[in-house]
Amino acid sequence: MPMRQHRWVPWAALGAALVVGGVIGGVIGAATNSSSASSTPSASGLGSSSLSVCNVTAVADKVLPSVVTISVTGSAGAGTGSGEVIRSDGYILTNNHVISAAATGGSIDVQFSDGQTLPATLTGRDPLTDLAVIKVDSSRSLPVIAMGSSSSVQVGQAVVVLGAPLGLSDTVTSGIVSALDRTIEVPGENDTSALLVSAVQTDAAINPGNSGGAMVNCSGQLIGVPSAGATVPSASGESSGGSIGLGFAIPVDLAETISDEIISTGSVTHAFFGVQTVPVSQDATQGQVPTGLYVRAVVPGGPAERAGLRADDVITSINGQPATSNVQLQELTLTKKPGDSVPLQFWRNGRTASATVTLGTQP
Repeated sequence: MPMRQHRWVPWAALGAALVVGGVIGGVIGAATNSSSASSTPSASGLGSSSLSVCNVTAVADKVLPSVVTISVTGSAGAGTGSGEVIRSDGYILTNNHVISAAATGGSIDVQFSDGQTLPATLTGRDPLTDLAVIKVDSSRSLPVIAMGSSSSVQVGQAVVVLGAPLGLSDTVTSGIVSALDRTIEVPGENDTSALLVSAVQTDAAINPGNSGGAMVNCSGQLIGVPSAGATVPSASGESSGGSIGLGFAIPVDLAETISDEIISTGSVTHAFFGVQTVPVSQDATQGQVPTGLYVRAVVPGGPAERAGLRADDVITSINGQPATSNVQLQELTLTKKPGDSVPLQFWRNGRTASATVTLGTQP
């Protein structure tokens, strides 16, 4: 029986997914594991006592007041998603694909767990990491979600996911962290891609509308922003819909860094390599060149050219890791800052050489 390819779906609102289709409800183009990705043994091989569990009721009581349901109406359609209050004066973190329909005109409304609904404005968004910040004006100090740390997250630990799947506010599911350091490429805007860098994988149910919500630990601290889920395609190739116990969340450290920059400046600045590459293998070239990333072009005066790279080079190592995918370069531009240095090794005319690229600012 031929193997069926899994589909990765960015979980926005059901209504928005039906309307926008290829952008919000579309298929993720690729999913890769970083070199440090780890996973748990099969759940069937573990006794129930082997897995830590949360007091989900206590976590829900603590966290739900900070989690909101977001309703969006725009020229591209309407739908709902989730978010969490990250500052008491009204700033709310969510996914870019939740609010993108209203980014160029439209309305955003936020419903709190006590039923209060307030209009929101868009503070800023970053399509490349699929994160956004919106703001409400409230006469009261809003309850802020506690921030955790990505470094403390461990495979097998219990997690709770809170949000509004299918528009059902204040929904709570639970599970474990099933793997770490997944790099997931999802459909972005205008035929581009967003990248969920070092995503947290979980078996907690994540469904359309959970996007932008909260994945928390047993102390109620935010450790991830649920953003995508896997579905199994039917025989016709269409998505079957619904959670199959394989969801992904943006790690809290990245989400906090991006949201802080959005609140401070209204936008996000990313790093820039200035190189166009194509993955090559020895099979494709009959072993005439090494496996790596073939350099199709370098931006004149850009970081790669200044480091000595040229067209027709083959990058064999990036930051100490074998070069196998363009996603590696994209991931570094999202996790490093302009001015940071990245060591490379490359092959040219039968010889191997080293270079250090000082990253620039993305145009």
